[in-house]
Amino acid sequence: MNPRKNKPIIGISIGDINGISAEVTMKALMDNRIHKIITPVIYAHGKALTFYRKHLGMDDFNFMQIRSINEVHHKKINVINVLEESPEVIPGVETQEAGKLALAALDQAIADLKENKIDALVTAPLNKSNINSEALKFVGHTEYLTEAFGINKSLMFLVAEGIRVGVVTGHIPLKEVPNQVTAANIKGKLEIMIQSLQHDFGIPKPRIAVLGLNPHAGEDGLLGDEEESIIKPVIGGFKEKGHLVFGPYPADGFFGMMHQKKFDGVLAMYHDQGLIPFKSLAFETGVNFTAGLPIIRTSPDHGTAYNIAGKNIANEGSMSAAIFQAYDIIKSRTGWEEEEN
Repeated sequence: MNPRKNKPIIGISIGDINGISAEVTMKALMDNRIHKIITPVIYAHGKALTFYRKHLGMDDFNFMQIRSINEVHHKKINVINVLEESPEVIPGVETQEAGKLALAALDQAIADLKENKIDALVTAPLNKSNINSEALKFVGHTEYLTEAFGINKSLMFLVAEGIRVGVVTGHIPLKEVPNQVTAANIKGKLEIMIQSLQHDFGIPKPRIAVLGLNPHAGEDGLLGDEEESIIKPVIGGFKEKGHLVFGPYPADGFFGMMHQKKFDGVLAMYHDQGLIPFKSLAFETGVNFTAGLPIIRTSPDHGTAYNIAGKNIANEGSMSAAIFQAYDIIKSRTGWEEEEN
């Protein structure tokens, strides 16, 4: 059981304030169901949220600014100012100042996670290009958090009702994918997926489908031999240990026939092979979960959406789902039980 007497504390790193991150965060936190089960802490700057409260006409969105996580109030929306001054908010415009705030918010949240001051982190979308610099190569939340917590491997795990998709290779150029589709990498990702499905999602004996790398899963070597030489032997090894791992399946036919509904998890070989069907099926309710970390991190499955920033039309469904998913994983990992009112 979690030793705290109060509700779980879930941190939200604000992401890019010139995108839709603040809007979807604020809209999600207007849901009273969330406040009954968690205490939200937004890592951002109060001035940015005040701007959007006025700009979007969200007069009922109230928050309390605190200096550190140690001052958290369990009946309020808490905001920690991660920089002394808030950068100018310019909806739809990429700025270096917004990138600086996004990175500072993420770093402060990571520091509080490492000290066990928050129970989970939900990362709002940011823009990689205004964070990258000569001193920092930022390729994504997943990789940044994996390195921050000293883990060799993690799994980008996209989850929604009726579909869970993980990827062997993530944010790398497509031409580099075949070299990364190795027996060791596939084995490592499958191990993380199995453990996550068991401990984070409460599925004791998960059924997992593995996709092929090549069109038609190689068609018996005619279109590529990675399925025969690499993927099938790995699947066979898991079967010998009693795991319910099947494949490799041709990706197009697999999703075209909606076979993902027959499995608890699907392991795709590369980013777009898994994320295109996932986002096609669950874009407004999908959650990006980083499995394999000692901490809990979820995120909406969309980006900054500069083109609709500040127009009050962004859908908060994925952000809401990310918050609820983080809470569900907290319960699964710690045995947290809700108090009866």
